[in-house]
Amino acid sequence: MQDYWWVTRPKRKLNPIPEELAAFCSTALGKKWTRNRDSHIEFEIELEQTGTKRVGERRDASGSGGRTHAAMLYSLGLWFEKNETVFLTLAGEAIMQGKSPVPVLKKQVLRFQYPSAYSSSVKVAPRFKIRPFYFLLKLLLDERLLVLSQREIALIVTIQAENESDKCYNEVVEKILQHRSYGDEIFESDYLEKHNASEGNLMDVANTMMNWLDYTQLVYREKGTIGIPDEKRKEVENLVANMPTFIQYPVENDVYQRKYGVDPWHQKDTRNLLNTVAVSSKVIDRNRILRAFFNYSSLKPVRRINAEVVDYICNISGTDPRFTESVLIETYPNGAVGGYLSHYRDMAFQGRDEAVDFEKATTSLFQDIFGYEAIHLGQTGSKSAPDVLLISDEEGYQAIIDNKAYSKYSISGDHHNRMVHNYLENISSYSTCTHPIGYFTYISGGFVPHIDRQIMDEVNASGIHGSGITVSNLIMLIEDHMENPYSHAELRRIFGLDRQIVLSDIHH
Repeated sequence: MQDYWWVTRPKRKLNPIPEELAAFCSTALGKKWTRNRDSHIEFEIELEQTGTKRVGERRDASGSGGRTHAAMLYSLGLWFEKNETVFLTLAGEAIMQGKSPVPVLKKQVLRFQYPSAYSSSVKVAPRFKIRPFYFLLKLLLDERLLVLSQREIALIVTIQAENESDKCYNEVVEKILQHRSYGDEIFESDYLEKHNASEGNLMDVANTMMNWLDYTQLVYREKGTIGIPDEKRKEVENLVANMPTFIQYPVENDVYQRKYGVDPWHQKDTRNLLNTVAVSSKVIDRNRILRAFFNYSSLKPVRRINAEVVDYICNISGTDPRFTESVLIETYPNGAVGGYLSHYRDMAFQGRDEAVDFEKATTSLFQDIFGYEAIHLGQTGSKSAPDVLLISDEEGYQAIIDNKAYSKYSISGDHHNRMVHNYLENISSYSTCTHPIGYFTYISGGFVPHIDRQIMDEVNASGIHGSGITVSNLIMLIEDHMENPYSHAELRRIFGLDRQIVLSDIHH
């Protein structure tokens, strides 16, 4: 019996889910899964071939690794089994049909609940009747807390938050505040033993849940804590105020999974499973193509399906070029950037660990998505050049991007001088372009509250318009651009607002 919150965690982040789901479809869709060791092993081998799971990681020859990864997909409501046959839920189908995985998995994470078909299978204690991720968001909105540490989630929330009553909520808040004042002495000596838990296990669960919540793009992570960015606060308040009803359980597992696995574009699952297409060799090939494409598109933004993309996918999947091209064009008529953007967002909170990757990814996005000539200048060993230089021959200007991989960036005096005197005044030292400067912008995980004043100081000192934009809002801008493209003149206006760019500035 798990007397605390529990999530399975073969992968602690959700970014690989689309690729894992495609591998699962290739080996298990339309077949029996329960007690079918051959399918479990086949899925495990498929995961190893995609690089999702390390080769030689198998503990035995029973396919237990495959079962663990399948359990994670099941826990997120992406598949179910009925009459000894595996089917995808609507959420699983949406991912496999090329919909952006972020809104799909965001909904699944938030609706994750105890009890459920998954929690009963891993024997989570029946005292828990709660949507854990909604509960965490409610705590983060509380002015008394504002942030939660991994240890607070592990030692207090996962054990004591058993339902969503006001009484339980207030007890959890009080316990966290006591712990901040008095430390571990608030716990009884047999506290963990009484709940059949170890601190290491609870910390692992807390870390995984923080990662899942981070994937929803509703929170930021910093030094072992999570919090809600200012620009996301209204959205989170609205989500918490309008929580969906609990899904009834116990019911038959397939009934539960179909209710839980409804994607953002449907109200309920009304499919007749008898009409589901039988799994043919073409269906298997299609899943192989999509699996290869998920991997490819997580590494670079795909603006459109072209010969380069088709050739790469054919080489990886071993499928017929014409069939590959038709599948990709049918599934991704407008390209695919969702998987890449979720990875890009992660980079903005990694500090120096992924700073160069963050700069290179920004360069790719502004070139491949927005159509600038984009040059990566960062990490040249000189403080006289910004991270990225943009050139727009279309509108006759150049622009400067400075990436900051922080959750709350503040423009220090040194950074102010660098932008004004090195990057803007001396642009000819690193750029041969003769166009005037159209704007400068900072891209960061988040900003301090007084960032507008700091940006305005640079605008006044340089005479050049500028801005700052969070990665979350840049992603919104990109997604909006994919639907209704912005011209370089419009982008110049947005990035030249002389303050932080907010959501209301973005939508056409």
